[in-house]
Amino acid sequence: MSNRPAIPLPFALLAAMLCALGASVAAWGQAQEPAPSASVALDRVVAVVNNRAILASDLDDELRLAVLDPGQAGLGVLTRRRVLEQVISRALIEQQIRSEDLQAAQPTQAEVDARLLELRKELPACMRENCATEQGWNTFLAAHGLTPQRVLTYLRYRLQILRFIELRFRQGIRIAPEEIDAYYRKTLLPQYTASEAAPPLEKVAPRIEEILLQRQVNALLDDWLKNLRKQGDVEVLDPSLEAPETPGAGSEAKQ
Repeated sequence: MSNRPAIPLPFALLAAMLCALGASVAAWGQAQEPAPSASVALDRVVAVVNNRAILASDLDDELRLAVLDPGQAGLGVLTRRRVLEQVISRALIEQQIRSEDLQAAQPTQAEVDARLLELRKELPACMRENCATEQGWNTFLAAHGLTPQRVLTYLRYRLQILRFIELRFRQGIRIAPEEIDAYYRKTLLPQYTASEAAPPLEKVAPRIEEILLQRQVNALLDDWLKNLRKQGDVEVLDPSLEAPETPGAGSEAKQ
């Protein structure tokens, strides 16, 4: 079997799988009242993004929901510091969606349902539970402390942000045939050995175009998020969660 890397998936599906797009949305629902003798852990604010508080429980939600993200595979340990950066980036995007009143970014119920079906088939964590069946899916959710409604909320939020990213950044980007040809010759063909037949350019050109589009969208999004953070008011209140500045940090928003 060849060890060459697989050709990345097209943008629409790749974006839905990335990301690490987690979901910094509403809380899990009303918690049951503890017994009078039970100790209660108080929530705390760990960061503020343009007057919006990010709570420690938001990070807990994000970590719990990471099991629904096949894009996390190969990204290493998902630390609370990384999670906070993702939540901050998505909070900035969400504020922009609201300020621009982009109704077009709202996914339909049919789109959410379709994404749920894809998720149940493709999640590596679902292989043991056979999530394609209702029994397997319910077993998987129960094992990870999730509910069907919570998952739907998560998917709707992810799709909304992905739609916003496409509307703002993807439109107007054009990939020249010369760029596709260069990727094919310099990146794809070297992955095949002399004994293997490489696919013809005309067959893989659409997928290569999507890969190149994704690169440009990622670069534009990173720059945009950096500017939003400079222009806005982002404050991390927990010193243990302060992250050093690294190039491309904004790409966490897509994960």
